[in-house]
Amino acid sequence: MKWSIHQLHQLQAKGLAIEETVDVSDLKQIDKFIRDISPVHVEGRADIGATKFTFHLTIEGTMVLPCSRTLVDVSYPFTIQTTETFFLNDYDVNPDEDTHLVQGDSIDLLPIVKELVLLEIPMQVFAEETVQGGAPQSGVGWEVITEEQAKNKIDPRLAGLAKFFEQKDK
Repeated sequence: MKWSIHQLHQLQAKGLAIEETVDVSDLKQIDKFIRDISPVHVEGRADIGATKFTFHLTIEGTMVLPCSRTLVDVSYPFTIQTTETFFLNDYDVNPDEDTHLVQGDSIDLLPIVKELVLLEIPMQVFAEETVQGGAPQSGVGWEVITEEQAKNKIDPRLAGLAKFFEQKDK
């Protein structure tokens, strides 16, 4: 995932197709919420100009994160679509867009892929109810209900009041 500027200029006429699988397992040390991460598949192409290199990428993988309720492992698949542009001249770089200035004489996409994967981590992820060791669905004096059940259920504290209005109507 690293090319020199000279290599990219040689590929300018025929273009560059990218299809690689990269190991980003070191992200587990950067973000402790990532319990495991599969090798990430990066696919795309590059548009190469004289002073501008544009990479159109699709990044796919699966990471294992803790459930926000129960801390059981949850498999979280992700797909990231991105366009990253590199410029040789700093006056072309727009800080408001996904543009980068080429540092040195090569372009390395691996740090950008890692950053995008870290940004893809959700704030909360929940395990399915059927997962062994998942969150309990009922207890003493309580139970988890759906929104539909909540709409149809009458609060027991107000049940006597409902009977009062029925008697008054008759």
